[in-house]
Amino acid sequence: MLLVIVVAVLALLAGLAANRYLRPRLVSEDDDTGMAVKDLVGPLLTLTVLLLAFVLVTANGSYGKAEVASRGEARALDQLVETAEYGPEAQRARIQAGAVCYARAVRTQEWSAMSDGHGSRAPSVWSTDFRHTFRELEGKPVFGMLVAADNKRSDDREERLTQATASIPGAIFWFLLATLVITVMALGICLPRRSNRGQLITLTVITALLTTTLCIIRDVDRPFGGIIDVQPTAIAEVQRQATRDFLVHHRSADLPCDGQGKRLRA
Repeated sequence: MLLVIVVAVLALLAGLAANRYLRPRLVSEDDDTGMAVKDLVGPLLTLTVLLLAFVLVTANGSYGKAEVASRGEARALDQLVETAEYGPEAQRARIQAGAVCYARAVRTQEWSAMSDGHGSRAPSVWSTDFRHTFRELEGKPVFGMLVAADNKRSDDREERLTQATASIPGAIFWFLLATLVITVMALGICLPRRSNRGQLITLTVITALLTTTLCIIRDVDRPFGGIIDVQPTAIAEVQRQATRDFLVHHRSADLPCDGQGKRLRA
């Protein structure tokens, strides 16, 4: 980092020194001629667009990973419910009931917490219950399948929580905002003072596009909050299916949790 700053400062000083001492010997024209401000705005606008595009791709990648992890977690939980059908009745009931409560806790508690970049401890209560139930099945053929499905669920949940935090540091976002401000101001300085209606409209459109891009970056970088967010559709569908499977042999009152996935009894 320090090396980059030093090299950039030295390059700037060298350029200014060359303009001061070397240019008069190489250029025979009037010293007042040269690059105008408008000639320097082009590269600045290009740099701004490239930076916004690069960061947008990064934020979109984080959004995609969050969506994939959410669906993968739901599929693993569904596999856990289906695999429990091959186990003894007592363990099957506990696993399926725990899956319903886990899905409720994720959908109602953890999903809202992720909008602020945090997780919730509520789903962990039921994942701990899964492992306690698995111990009773050690040595049975279904044990390995249950553990594999639960490991996949755990990995995808961890990835989901990881992507809930912003992938773009705040310093980079403020740097992009400052770059946008400088670019728009530089473009405004270069506008003609008269007969400039077309240029004003163009500058307004460019400002709107750059601002919209930055807003999209900010929104996509928070995949579980904002306008463009990942919805708990997959986990809600698994909750519905797990509830249906549980109610085949039990009553709704037998579930050990309320509608938000909070434990009702020990």
